[in-house]
Amino acid sequence: MARIVKEQEYAARRNEILDVAQRLVATKGYAPMTIQDILDELQISKGAFYHYFDSKPALLEAILERMLRQVEALVIPLVERADMPAVEKFHRFLDTAAQWKTEQKSFVLALLRVWYTDENAVVRQKLRARMVKEVAPLLAAIIQQGVQEGVWSTGYPDQVGEVVLSLVYDLSDTVAGHLLASYPACDPLPRMQRSLAAYTEALERVLGAAPGSIQVIDPAILAEWTVSA
Repeated sequence: MARIVKEQEYAARRNEILDVAQRLVATKGYAPMTIQDILDELQISKGAFYHYFDSKPALLEAILERMLRQVEALVIPLVERADMPAVEKFHRFLDTAAQWKTEQKSFVLALLRVWYTDENAVVRQKLRARMVKEVAPLLAAIIQQGVQEGVWSTGYPDQVGEVVLSLVYDLSDTVAGHLLASYPACDPLPRMQRSLAAYTEALERVLGAAPGSIQVIDPAILAEWTVSA
């Protein structure tokens, strides 16, 4: 019993540090934020902080890992529903992830510039590898259902989940690149829309779906990101 209580206390304190760090990244920015900012906010010592995280990059990786877990908690029940057609599942899967990211918009926008620096290349690769391992099978289950229902046609339903995830992940990187490269010189929305159209067509071909049958991102959400940026 004592061990369980100790583990719960450890998890609670770790999440408390992550909560403060995520809020500081959103309000102050990742680069300006210091470990001392977190210590001052929580009134803890450096030793207490390093008991949970050995560096600032490790803290960032833990924030992203927790975000991935939160998304999984939303989409897994969706994938497991037996009363929903595959196409609807697929769209809700994408919508849920996009809506969740939009709700974390201040954090995501604050993170964008530092996220694509060379210093975070390893973290980006780790997150992508984790997504392929844990999220691709969820997509594969939806795709297999779609093939059984006759709405999609692919000879590799078990493997195409990774391909679809890679396309969605690359689209996210492309959209972020448009935001970073264009602001404030010009409106990035037209280029983002063209990229979205290209990736959507690629996804339809990979799935063997009818042209125009897939919507990867709600146009209203895409436009909202350009305004917020």
